[in-house]
Amino acid sequence: MPAFRLLALETSCDETAAAVLADGRRVLSNVVSSQAALHAPWGGVVPELAARHHLENLAPVTEAALGEAGLALAEVDAIAVTAGPGLIGSLLAGVQFAKGLAFAARKPLVPVHHIAGHLEAPFLAAEDEPALPAIALCVSGGHTSLFEIPARGVYRLLGRTRDDAAGEAFDKVAKLLGLGYPGGPVIDRLAAGGDDRAVDFTPARIKDPRRQSDFSFSGLKTAVLYHVRREGLEPVAPGAEPPRAIVDLCASFQRAVVESLVGRMVAAAEARRPRSLLLTGGVAANARLRRDAAAAAQRLGLPLFVPPLSLTTDNAAMIAAAATLAWQRGERASWDLEPHPQLALGTLDSPAA
Repeated sequence: MPAFRLLALETSCDETAAAVLADGRRVLSNVVSSQAALHAPWGGVVPELAARHHLENLAPVTEAALGEAGLALAEVDAIAVTAGPGLIGSLLAGVQFAKGLAFAARKPLVPVHHIAGHLEAPFLAAEDEPALPAIALCVSGGHTSLFEIPARGVYRLLGRTRDDAAGEAFDKVAKLLGLGYPGGPVIDRLAAGGDDRAVDFTPARIKDPRRQSDFSFSGLKTAVLYHVRREGLEPVAPGAEPPRAIVDLCASFQRAVVESLVGRMVAAAEARRPRSLLLTGGVAANARLRRDAAAAAQRLGLPLFVPPLSLTTDNAAMIAAAATLAWQRGERASWDLEPHPQLALGTLDSPAA
Protein backbone atom coordinates (compact mmCIF):
# COMPACT_ATOMS: atom_id res chain seq x y z
CA MET A 1 0.00 0.00 0.00
CA PRO A 2 1.45 3.46 -0.90
CA ALA A 3 2.58 5.62 2.03
CA PHE A 4 0.14 8.19 3.37
CA ARG A 5 1.88 11.51 2.72
CA LEU A 6 0.84 14.67 4.48
CA LEU A 7 2.00 18.26 3.92
CA ALA A 8 1.85 20.41 7.07
CA LEU A 9 2.23 24.16 7.62
CA GLU A 10 3.09 25.94 10.87
CA THR A 11 2.84 29.73 11.39
CA SER A 12 1.69 30.17 14.98
CA CYS A 13 4.37 32.73 15.90
CA ASP A 14 7.53 33.80 14.08
CA GLU A 15 8.69 30.65 12.29
CA THR A 16 7.34 29.87 8.83
CA ALA A 17 7.55 26.09 8.51
CA ALA A 18 6.47 23.36 6.12
CA ALA A 19 7.09 19.61 6.27
CA VAL A 20 6.10 16.40 4.54
CA LEU A 21 5.54 13.29 6.65
CA ALA A 22 4.97 9.74 5.40
CA ASP A 23 2.82 7.29 7.38
CA GLY A 24 3.02 9.48 10.46
CA ARG A 25 6.68 8.56 11.13
CA ARG A 26 9.07 9.25 8.24
CA VAL A 27 10.08 12.90 7.91
CA LEU A 28 10.58 13.45 4.19
CA SER A 29 11.27 17.16 4.70
CA ASN A 30 11.15 19.74 7.48
CA VAL A 31 11.87 23.31 6.38
CA VAL A 32 11.86 26.23 8.85
CA SER A 33 12.39 29.92 8.09
CA SER A 34 13.10 31.80 11.32
CA GLN A 35 12.35 35.47 11.88
CA ALA A 36 14.55 35.82 14.99
CA ALA A 37 16.92 38.32 13.35
CA LEU A 38 13.95 40.39 12.15
CA HIS A 39 12.51 40.79 15.66
CA ALA A 40 15.82 41.05 17.56
CA PRO A 41 16.01 44.89 17.41
CA TRP A 42 12.62 45.06 19.15
CA GLY A 43 13.48 42.60 21.92
CA GLY A 44 10.53 40.36 21.08
CA VAL A 45 8.11 39.31 18.36
CA VAL A 46 6.25 42.17 16.64
CA PRO A 47 2.96 40.55 15.55
CA GLU A 48 2.37 42.70 12.46
CA LEU A 49 5.91 42.11 11.16
CA ALA A 50 5.57 38.38 11.82
CA ALA A 51 2.32 38.12 9.86
CA ARG A 52 3.75 40.11 6.94
CA HIS A 53 6.81 37.89 6.67
CA HIS A 54 4.72 34.73 6.84
CA LEU A 55 2.88 35.97 3.77
CA GLU A 56 6.20 36.46 1.99
CA ASN A 57 7.73 33.15 3.12
CA LEU A 58 4.88 30.63 2.93
CA ALA A 59 5.10 29.91 -0.80
CA PRO A 60 8.90 29.47 -1.01
CA VAL A 61 9.05 27.44 2.22
CA THR A 62 6.27 25.14 1.01
CA GLU A 63 7.97 24.73 -2.36
CA ALA A 64 11.23 23.89 -0.59
CA ALA A 65 9.52 21.26 1.59
CA LEU A 66 7.86 19.59 -1.39
CA GLY A 67 11.11 19.75 -3.36
CA GLU A 68 13.13 18.20 -0.54
CA ALA A 69 10.54 15.43 -0.27
CA GLY A 70 10.68 14.88 -4.03
CA LEU A 71 6.93 15.36 -4.42
CA ALA A 72 4.53 17.57 -6.31
CA LEU A 73 1.57 19.04 -4.47
CA ALA A 74 -0.74 16.66 -6.34
CA GLU A 75 1.12 13.70 -4.82
CA VAL A 76 0.36 14.48 -1.16
CA ASP A 77 -2.79 12.95 0.32
CA ALA A 78 -3.77 15.76 2.68
CA ILE A 79 -2.74 19.20 3.91
CA ALA A 80 -2.58 20.19 7.58
CA VAL A 81 -2.21 23.57 9.22
CA THR A 82 -1.87 24.97 12.72
CA ALA A 83 -5.24 26.51 13.62
CA GLY A 84 -4.24 27.80 17.08
CA PRO A 85 -3.22 28.91 19.56
CA GLY A 86 -0.83 31.69 18.57
CA LEU A 87 -0.66 35.20 17.14
CA ILE A 88 -3.85 35.89 15.20
CA GLY A 89 -2.13 37.48 12.21
CA SER A 90 0.42 34.70 11.94
CA LEU A 91 -2.23 31.99 12.25
CA LEU A 92 -4.45 33.71 9.71
CA ALA A 93 -1.63 33.80 7.16
CA GLY A 94 -1.04 30.05 7.50
CA VAL A 95 -4.69 29.03 7.56
CA GLN A 96 -5.62 31.10 4.52
CA PHE A 97 -2.62 29.83 2.55
CA ALA A 98 -3.40 26.21 3.49
CA LYS A 99 -7.04 26.62 2.52
CA GLY A 100 -5.97 27.98 -0.86
CA LEU A 101 -3.58 25.09 -1.43
CA ALA A 102 -6.13 22.49 -0.40
CA PHE A 103 -8.85 24.01 -2.57
CA ALA A 104 -6.60 24.34 -5.62
CA ALA A 105 -5.20 20.81 -5.27
CA ARG A 106 -8.53 19.29 -4.18
CA LYS A 107 -6.99 17.86 -1.03
CA PRO A 108 -8.62 17.45 2.41
CA LEU A 109 -7.54 19.96 5.05
CA VAL A 110 -6.73 18.93 8.64
CA PRO A 111 -6.69 21.55 11.46
CA VAL A 112 -4.05 21.03 14.18
CA HIS A 113 -3.56 22.37 17.69
CA HIS A 114 -0.06 23.82 18.05
CA ILE A 115 0.57 22.28 21.49
CA ALA A 116 -0.64 18.89 20.23
CA GLY A 117 2.20 19.15 17.73
CA HIS A 118 4.72 19.73 20.51
CA LEU A 119 3.30 16.79 22.47
CA GLU A 120 3.67 14.49 19.47
CA ALA A 121 7.28 15.55 18.74
CA PRO A 122 8.80 13.04 21.23
CA PHE A 123 6.85 10.21 19.58
CA LEU A 124 8.07 11.31 16.16
CA ALA A 125 11.70 11.43 17.28
CA ALA A 126 11.90 8.26 19.40
CA GLU A 127 13.06 4.95 17.93
CA ASP A 128 11.03 3.11 20.58
CA GLU A 129 7.65 4.75 21.08
CA PRO A 130 7.22 6.18 24.61
CA ALA A 131 5.13 3.92 26.83
CA LEU A 132 1.76 5.24 27.92
CA PRO A 133 0.44 6.69 30.08
CA ALA A 134 3.01 9.48 30.05
CA ILE A 135 3.48 12.79 31.83
CA ALA A 136 4.44 15.51 29.33
CA LEU A 137 5.95 18.90 30.16
CA CYS A 138 5.51 21.35 27.28
CA VAL A 139 7.64 24.49 27.68
CA SER A 140 7.95 27.22 25.07
CA GLY A 141 7.92 30.97 24.56
CA GLY A 142 4.14 31.11 24.59
CA HIS A 143 3.12 28.04 26.57
CA THR A 144 4.04 26.23 29.75
CA SER A 145 1.75 23.28 30.45
CA LEU A 146 1.77 19.87 32.09
CA PHE A 147 -0.25 17.03 30.55
CA GLU A 148 -1.08 13.40 31.16
CA ILE A 149 -1.26 11.36 27.94
CA PRO A 150 -3.19 8.12 28.61
CA ALA A 151 -3.39 7.21 24.91
CA ARG A 152 -2.11 8.59 21.60
CA GLY A 153 -3.86 11.82 20.79
CA VAL A 154 -5.54 12.09 24.21
CA TYR A 155 -4.30 14.97 26.39
CA ARG A 156 -5.39 15.69 29.97
CA LEU A 157 -4.26 19.11 31.13
CA LEU A 158 -2.87 18.90 34.66
CA GLY A 159 -1.42 22.39 35.01
CA ARG A 160 -0.55 25.54 33.10
CA THR A 161 1.09 28.88 33.67
CA ARG A 162 -1.00 31.51 35.36
CA ASP A 163 0.94 34.38 33.81
CA ASP A 164 4.15 34.37 31.76
CA ALA A 165 5.29 31.24 29.97
CA ALA A 166 8.80 30.11 30.90
CA GLY A 167 10.25 31.10 27.53
CA GLU A 168 8.58 34.50 27.77
CA ALA A 169 10.19 35.01 31.19
CA PHE A 170 13.60 34.16 29.72
CA ASP A 171 13.09 36.71 26.94
CA LYS A 172 11.92 39.48 29.29
CA VAL A 173 14.79 38.97 31.72
CA ALA A 174 17.28 38.94 28.84
CA LYS A 175 15.81 42.20 27.55
CA LEU A 176 16.08 43.76 31.01
CA LEU A 177 19.76 42.75 31.19
CA GLY A 178 20.58 43.93 27.67
CA LEU A 179 21.32 40.41 26.42
CA GLY A 180 19.27 40.52 23.23
CA TYR A 181 16.56 38.37 21.67
CA PRO A 182 15.81 35.48 21.85
CA GLY A 183 16.78 35.42 25.51
CA GLY A 184 16.68 31.71 26.28
CA PRO A 185 19.84 30.64 24.42
CA VAL A 186 22.00 33.49 25.71
CA ILE A 187 20.90 33.01 29.34
CA ASP A 188 21.50 29.28 28.99
CA ARG A 189 25.02 29.93 27.66
CA LEU A 190 25.94 32.47 30.33
CA ALA A 191 24.42 30.43 33.16
CA ALA A 192 26.81 27.56 32.43
CA GLY A 193 29.66 29.68 33.83
CA GLY A 194 27.80 31.26 36.74
CA ASP A 195 27.01 30.57 40.39
CA ASP A 196 23.38 29.46 40.46
CA ARG A 197 23.13 30.17 44.20
CA ALA A 198 24.53 33.69 44.03
CA VAL A 199 21.00 35.13 44.20
CA ASP A 200 18.39 33.42 46.36
CA PHE A 201 15.53 33.19 43.89
CA THR A 202 12.81 30.72 44.82
CA PRO A 203 10.18 29.17 42.53
CA ALA A 204 6.64 30.48 42.96
CA ARG A 205 4.39 28.47 45.27
CA ILE A 206 0.76 28.00 44.25
CA LYS A 207 -1.43 28.36 47.33
CA ASP A 208 -4.55 26.75 45.86
CA PRO A 209 -4.21 23.05 46.83
CA ARG A 210 -6.34 22.07 43.83
CA ARG A 211 -3.91 23.65 41.36
CA GLN A 212 -0.51 22.54 42.62
CA SER A 213 0.53 21.61 39.07
CA ASP A 214 0.16 25.19 37.83
CA PHE A 215 3.15 27.45 37.11
CA SER A 216 3.87 31.13 37.71
CA PHE A 217 6.91 33.08 36.55
CA SER A 218 5.74 36.68 36.87
CA GLY A 219 6.91 36.96 40.48
CA LEU A 220 10.33 35.57 39.62
CA LYS A 221 10.66 38.04 36.77
CA THR A 222 9.79 40.87 39.18
CA ALA A 223 12.35 39.56 41.69
CA VAL A 224 15.01 39.87 38.99
CA LEU A 225 13.95 43.46 38.32
CA TYR A 226 14.17 44.37 42.04
CA HIS A 227 17.60 42.72 42.31
CA VAL A 228 18.86 44.69 39.30
CA ARG A 229 17.64 47.96 40.82
CA ARG A 230 18.93 47.16 44.30
CA GLU A 231 22.39 46.22 43.03
CA GLY A 232 22.53 49.05 40.50
CA LEU A 233 23.21 46.67 37.60
CA GLU A 234 23.34 48.25 34.16
CA PRO A 235 22.22 46.51 30.94
CA VAL A 236 25.07 44.92 29.03
CA ALA A 237 26.22 47.13 26.17
CA PRO A 238 26.02 45.60 22.66
CA GLY A 239 29.12 43.52 22.02
CA ALA A 240 30.39 43.85 25.60
CA GLU A 241 31.27 40.92 27.86
CA PRO A 242 28.68 40.52 30.65
CA PRO A 243 30.11 41.17 34.13
CA ARG A 244 30.23 38.43 36.75
CA ALA A 245 27.18 39.82 38.53
CA ILE A 246 25.08 39.40 35.37
CA VAL A 247 26.42 35.89 34.72
CA ASP A 248 25.58 34.80 38.28
CA LEU A 249 22.17 36.45 38.00
CA CYS A 250 21.45 34.46 34.83
CA ALA A 251 22.50 31.22 36.52
CA SER A 252 20.35 31.90 39.58
CA PHE A 253 17.32 32.88 37.53
CA GLN A 254 17.63 29.82 35.29
CA ARG A 255 18.02 27.52 38.30
CA ALA A 256 14.77 28.83 39.81
CA VAL A 257 12.86 28.41 36.53
CA VAL A 258 14.11 24.87 36.02
CA GLU A 259 13.40 23.90 39.64
CA SER A 260 9.79 25.00 39.14
CA LEU A 261 9.41 23.10 35.87
CA VAL A 262 11.05 19.86 36.98
CA GLY A 263 9.45 19.99 40.42
CA ARG A 264 5.92 20.10 38.95
CA MET A 265 6.76 17.28 36.55
CA VAL A 266 8.12 15.09 39.34
CA ALA A 267 5.12 15.78 41.59
CA ALA A 268 2.73 14.83 38.78
CA ALA A 269 4.68 11.65 38.09
CA GLU A 270 4.62 10.65 41.75
CA ALA A 271 0.85 11.21 41.87
CA ARG A 272 -0.05 9.67 38.50
CA ARG A 273 2.44 6.78 38.19
CA PRO A 274 3.16 7.11 34.43
CA ARG A 275 5.31 4.73 32.39
CA SER A 276 7.38 7.49 30.77
CA LEU A 277 8.12 11.23 30.85
CA LEU A 278 8.14 13.63 27.90
CA LEU A 279 9.88 17.02 27.72
CA THR A 280 9.06 19.14 24.69
CA GLY A 281 8.71 22.71 23.39
CA GLY A 282 11.32 25.31 22.52
CA VAL A 283 12.60 25.72 26.08
CA ALA A 284 13.34 21.98 26.14
CA ALA A 285 16.51 22.99 24.26
CA ASN A 286 17.79 24.48 27.55
CA ALA A 287 20.79 22.47 28.77
CA ARG A 288 19.99 22.85 32.48
CA LEU A 289 16.40 21.76 31.96
CA ARG A 290 17.44 18.70 29.96
CA ARG A 291 20.04 17.72 32.56
CA ASP A 292 17.80 18.19 35.59
CA ALA A 293 14.84 16.48 33.93
CA ALA A 294 17.04 13.50 33.02
CA ALA A 295 18.34 13.26 36.59
CA ALA A 296 14.78 13.42 37.96
CA ALA A 297 13.61 10.73 35.55
CA GLN A 298 16.47 8.49 36.64
CA ARG A 299 15.53 8.92 40.30
CA LEU A 300 11.94 8.01 39.44
CA GLY A 301 13.07 5.01 37.40
CA LEU A 302 11.31 6.29 34.28
CA PRO A 303 12.51 6.85 30.71
CA LEU A 304 12.63 10.47 29.55
CA PHE A 305 11.97 11.35 25.90
CA VAL A 306 13.20 14.72 24.58
CA PRO A 307 13.09 15.59 20.85
CA PRO A 308 16.22 16.85 19.07
CA LEU A 309 16.50 20.61 18.61
CA SER A 310 15.05 20.44 15.10
CA LEU A 311 11.80 19.04 16.54
CA THR A 312 11.86 21.00 19.80
CA THR A 313 11.50 24.52 18.46
CA ASP A 314 8.45 25.34 16.31
CA ASN A 315 8.42 23.21 13.16
CA ALA A 316 5.93 21.62 10.79
CA ALA A 317 7.01 17.98 11.17
CA MET A 318 5.48 17.90 14.64
CA ILE A 319 2.29 19.45 13.21
CA ALA A 320 2.23 16.69 10.60
CA ALA A 321 2.59 14.05 13.33
CA ALA A 322 -0.39 15.45 15.25
CA ALA A 323 -2.32 15.84 11.98
CA THR A 324 -1.84 12.16 11.15
CA LEU A 325 -3.59 11.20 14.40
CA ALA A 326 -6.33 13.75 13.70
CA TRP A 327 -6.74 12.30 10.19
CA GLN A 328 -7.10 8.81 11.61
CA ARG A 329 -9.85 10.12 13.92
CA GLY A 330 -11.66 11.48 10.88
CA GLU A 331 -11.05 15.17 11.60
CA ARG A 332 -11.37 17.44 8.56
CA ALA A 333 -11.70 21.18 8.22
CA SER A 334 -14.42 22.90 6.22
CA TRP A 335 -13.68 25.85 3.95
CA ASP A 336 -14.86 28.28 6.64
CA LEU A 337 -12.00 27.22 8.98
CA GLU A 338 -10.83 30.20 11.05
CA PRO A 339 -7.79 30.43 13.35
CA HIS A 340 -8.27 30.60 17.11
CA PRO A 341 -5.47 32.42 19.02
CA GLN A 342 -6.68 31.08 22.40
CA LEU A 343 -7.55 27.55 21.28
CA ALA A 344 -7.65 25.17 24.28
CA LEU A 345 -6.29 21.63 24.31
CA GLY A 346 -7.72 18.87 26.48
CA THR A 347 -9.80 19.19 29.60
CA LEU A 348 -8.40 20.63 32.81
CA ASP A 349 -7.96 17.61 35.06
CA SER A 350 -7.92 17.70 38.85
CA PRO A 351 -4.79 16.46 40.63
CA ALA A 352 -4.89 12.89 41.85
CA ALA A 353 -5.76 12.41 45.46
